[in-house]
Amino acid sequence: MRVRRLDWASIAVIAIGGVVLLVHETFGFKIVMDEIMLLGTSMSMHFNRAVLTPTRGNDIQGAFVIIEGIMDKRPIFFPFLVSILHDLTGYRPENAFILNGCLVFVFLGLVYLAGRLFAGRLAGWLGVALFAGLPLLAQNATGGGFELLNLVMILSTLLLGARFLGKRDGLSFTAFCYSALLLVQVRYESAVFLVPVVAIILWVWFREGRAILTWPVIFAPLLMIHCPLQHRIFDIRASAWQMESKPGFTKPFSLSYIPDNLAHAVSYFFGKATDQPNSLVLSTLGCIAIPFLAVLVVRRLQALRSEPPVSVAMIFFTFGFAAQFALMMCYFWGQFDDAIIRRLSLPTQLWMVLAVLAVVPQFPRPAVLKGLIALALIGLLARGVPSMAAHAYNQEYLAGLETAWRRKFIAEQPRKDYMMIDNDSILWVSHEVSSTPVFMAIRNRAAIVFYMRNHAFSNVYVFQRYNIDADTGRMTLRDGDDLGPDFVLEPVREERLLLLTQTRISRVKEVRSGPEVLTRPDPVEHEVPKDHAAIERMRQAYLENFLKQLP
Repeated sequence: MRVRRLDWASIAVIAIGGVVLLVHETFGFKIVMDEIMLLGTSMSMHFNRAVLTPTRGNDIQGAFVIIEGIMDKRPIFFPFLVSILHDLTGYRPENAFILNGCLVFVFLGLVYLAGRLFAGRLAGWLGVALFAGLPLLAQNATGGGFELLNLVMILSTLLLGARFLGKRDGLSFTAFCYSALLLVQVRYESAVFLVPVVAIILWVWFREGRAILTWPVIFAPLLMIHCPLQHRIFDIRASAWQMESKPGFTKPFSLSYIPDNLAHAVSYFFGKATDQPNSLVLSTLGCIAIPFLAVLVVRRLQALRSEPPVSVAMIFFTFGFAAQFALMMCYFWGQFDDAIIRRLSLPTQLWMVLAVLAVVPQFPRPAVLKGLIALALIGLLARGVPSMAAHAYNQEYLAGLETAWRRKFIAEQPRKDYMMIDNDSILWVSHEVSSTPVFMAIRNRAAIVFYMRNHAFSNVYVFQRYNIDADTGRMTLRDGDDLGPDFVLEPVREERLLLLTQTRISRVKEVRSGPEVLTRPDPVEHEVPKDHAAIERMRQAYLENFLKQLP
């Protein structure tokens, strides 16, 4: 009987919306540094039960071992979930894609539930249709980042806040608080949503005339001890702010950045489909709905007691969404039309959709809601699907293209018994390939010579990018990619992934010191001892030396 009572039509709408978002994009790492660092953290959590991002790892007698790592600045909830998938199915980098592929259906289900609470079943369908036509959501649903989990946790916390406002019991209070704590551990700026969370709790306590507390919530702050400790990374490593990525900026946050960032936000929300993975329908309706929502918030703040729980939760969370958007506008790298930063606009677009759903009940005629659904579907079919199918907006991000190219190279190798010299060594280590940065290979040239002379790896490769001068056609190596004249290279694969660049993987044929070839085997023959114990001692000595030489 319960199966018969399920709303199969709504389930179908959610399923179709999720499939539309998944089928047109290629699964892969879209924002390279963030997603690879998260994958690396999940790798060490799976193998070593340590919250570290591996920086050194090598294949040692057929087993890949993480040798060294760093504490990353990124919160740990997403890599923790990916590590659970590793535990259940075995370590695979693709588990990050599987998690996000599942989360997209969870998210659309939550959007439908929010819409249904605001204005009924059709409003839930409207919310799903608006997000199904957003190419940026598709890009993140098929990637390895934590943006989709962030949306899921924001919306889950809002809905659990509405449940707590309605029930006002210990169980709903515990669920609400723990959802908020997990939200904080997805993205750094999501901590601003603790403000509406605290406001809802205080409001309920005021209404009830008592403080509702449970033992799990009393002990919950202990689970957050690591957050301020992890945040000290920004104090210890100034590079954690990535200020070097945008020359000319000296402060991570400033009110002076707001005008320029607002212009970039408009450029993203209303840009061409070939340039930006946006939805004109969502942007237009959202920009209309948010001012209406602001008016409703002002009016309803004076009569909160008579408002339904979901409306009260939305009123409080509106301040959280506004604070999150304001924080992004004050951020030195808060340009929403930037290929790397677009994803930071997703919470604002969630706010837009929720604003539409919250305002719709003010227009009680069914024709209004049906008209909005029709408009959302037209936008999905006329712009959203073609934009996702072409995904031209992905082609400008060279780091993402090079990562996909590297992963294709990895997939084509019969074994992972080779070493890669690459400044983005974490990518290779997280795919269980021995790797070292270029500067370490130069510094430890003797170790590279040792491995090549002893055939410790089937091959030693180097990844390099060449920049091409448009006037002369001259190719020059990217800064930091030059191994120097002592390394003799043989190109094995190269491709022009973006105009005026040439991406190349070469094999290290030999290492020289002037005219002398250092990697040539020793011509002097040594007699192999016949005693088995002596052979084992030689093997043990070699293994110890091998481990010491690891790059």
